[in-house]
Amino acid sequence: MIAVIQRVSSGEVKISGRSRGKIGLGYVILLGVAGDDSQQDADWLAEKIVGLRIFEDENEKMNLSIKDVEGKALVISQFTLLADYRRGRRPGFTRAARPEKAIPLYEHFMDQLWHQGIEVEKGEFGAEMQVHIMNEGPVTLVMDSTVKYPR
Repeated sequence: MIAVIQRVSSGEVKISGRSRGKIGLGYVILLGVAGDDSQQDADWLAEKIVGLRIFEDENEKMNLSIKDVEGKALVISQFTLLADYRRGRRPGFTRAARPEKAIPLYEHFMDQLWHQGIEVEKGEFGAEMQVHIMNEGPVTLVMDSTVKYPR
């Protein structure tokens, strides 16, 4: 499972021009689910993300978590994070989980954030979305659950 975490002052996802999810201060998380991912990957990743200290404290040091600043999360499914671009010009997506596996893990990941006290907004799995991100810093991190759980 791969997540791109962006520290934001605001984020919004629109589908067909209509707002589907909107947050102020917090994270926009682009989440890619691989075919061999499990609930253990989602649990580990959610716990790491909630514990990240990447918001600035009164001394302008990245020392506060999303919980400390009472931030929210906007989670967008993003199968293209699993692209294989090693051959040719068109990326392949065979590493990405099929919807019947990816959707439950996407939902489970968001549930884990919520259970840790983070309010969650989301996009729509498989929809054509427009994501508006006001990245602060900019601060962007890429996390991969295979770092914790090597395959």
